Amino acid sequence: MRPRSGGTLRGTLFGGLASVVSIAAIGRVWTACDIGVNAAANSLTLLLLAPLIWIGVAIAWVVLYRTLGRRRPGTALTAGLVFTVFVTWFLVTWLGVADSYPAPRCPGNVPPWWPGFIPT
Repeated sequence: MRPRSGGTLRGTLFGGLASVVSIAAIGRVWTACDIGVNAAANSLTLLLLAPLIWIGVAIAWVVLYRTLGRRRPGTALTAGLVFTVFVTWFLVTWLGVADSYPAPRCPGNVPPWWPGFIPT
């Protein structure tokens, strides 16, 4: 597999995965903490956000594979995975956990199911 096609294929796959995981986690945080107007408005916001996340992560994978993938494909894969996990965590903690929103159901605006070892 050539590095160019590997970046496109992996970017599409991991971009979609990051998008689905981010949107699902943000939706669960918003539901648990009663954030937003109603379920329909929150779903529309997340639906419009999903392709942006997908495209952003996919472009990062393509750029990563075009620059690093020719010489070191293993390093490119590892860096891409680390980047995808970081972007997913960042989006969930930045968009999902609203610091300025008064959330009486979630102390500190962190849902009760959120693992304590993952910072928000």
